[in-house]
Amino acid sequence: MGTVGLSFGSATSGAGFDVASTVTQILAVQQAIETPWKTQLALLKSQDTIFTTLGTDLSALSTSLQSLTDFSGVMSQKQGSSSDANVLSLTAANPTAVAGSHTVVVTSLAQVASQYSDTVTNATDALSGSITIQVGSGASQTVTVDSSSNTLATLAAAINTAGIGVTASVISDTKGSRLSVVSSTGGAAGALTVSSALSDDTTSTALAFKVGQAGADAQLTVDGVALSSATNKVSTAIPGVTFQLLSVSANPIQVEITNDNSAVETALSAVVTAYNAVVKDIKTQEGKDSTGAAEPLYGSPTLALIQSQLNAALLGGAASGAITNVTQLGLTTGQDGTLTLDSTTLESALDNNFLDVTGFLQNAGGFGQIMAKTLNSLGVDSVQGAVYLAQQENTAQEASLNKNISDQEARIADQKDSLTTELNLANQILQSIPTQLDSFDKLYSAITGYNAK
Repeated sequence: MGTVGLSFGSATSGAGFDVASTVTQILAVQQAIETPWKTQLALLKSQDTIFTTLGTDLSALSTSLQSLTDFSGVMSQKQGSSSDANVLSLTAANPTAVAGSHTVVVTSLAQVASQYSDTVTNATDALSGSITIQVGSGASQTVTVDSSSNTLATLAAAINTAGIGVTASVISDTKGSRLSVVSSTGGAAGALTVSSALSDDTTSTALAFKVGQAGADAQLTVDGVALSSATNKVSTAIPGVTFQLLSVSANPIQVEITNDNSAVETALSAVVTAYNAVVKDIKTQEGKDSTGAAEPLYGSPTLALIQSQLNAALLGGAASGAITNVTQLGLTTGQDGTLTLDSTTLESALDNNFLDVTGFLQNAGGFGQIMAKTLNSLGVDSVQGAVYLAQQENTAQEASLNKNISDQEARIADQKDSLTTELNLANQILQSIPTQLDSFDKLYSAITGYNAK
């Protein structure tokens, strides 16, 4: 421990000394004990920042890979096309669809049954009577006109409220208005039977109903199999595929169901980007910063572990048919450790060996599952992840260092109070010496008659 000298000039000057400065000098030795602790704490906090970034990037890589390894992810997505979208429009192809070609011939379209009343010149004319409606083979239901339903509009509302299985509305043109009744059930099963006992009381005219269109099923063949559909939206003819019939055509329509290669390429490109972000995180820590000092995680065993395990996972995974390694997916590793994706190679693999590519990514022991398991053991998404454990270790060390610093600061504060009190007293004594000497001089002169000065 160093020494601190008091500088107060002549002891008889009465000037004393600077107590605060002296206390600061004495305590500087105690505060110097904290320096290595604070240096280590700053390094740990710098490491925390890097670990946080690394953990985030590893999580992003895991998430991007998941779209390829999940059974319901992009590998299961399908695309579809129709050779004549004016006749048949493909609306959906879900993951259960199987890639292939289908031939569809549309013989007739489905129709929804409807009927309409005779024209009423004035839509507000008062009505009376009743209307009976039957949908398909269901029970007949009668709606009787009363004071709350004695116009076309209010009668339509009463029919809709009755829950008969039809939709009623008022249709108007230059000739007048009609009550329209449309079946809520498509195709032949929704055929309508309407019995009217309605009359226009203003004109004393009975209102009969006419068939607008008969309910009919769509008729088509799919791959030579004759099918019918109550609606023009067909979702059961080709498993996993939904299409809309738009018109009749004697010419066969070709429906192509294909794997969504573009979605796979986009997903794999995202994996490459996320992987390269992790590699960059590691590479940055292998050098020095702008001041020439080593990066916070230079030589970190955690980084070495992450790098080696990622490399091993990239080269690992059991073969799936014709696909035995990631290079067949168009992935190559550069000298700096980053990945690049050759879309032409990937497209060829998807076109020729799609099921094998899927297996390589999704089979137990395949590349995709091995990489996913590796990422789970490295990041922060698992309490056993390497980055998570490193962060926990840093947190424990930081807590210990902060406690050491806090305890030392408390001791310094106590010493400061004690030293300040003691040195203030000493300073007061030094400052009083001239006064005491003067008193001694006067006493000496009074006794001896000699002036000491």
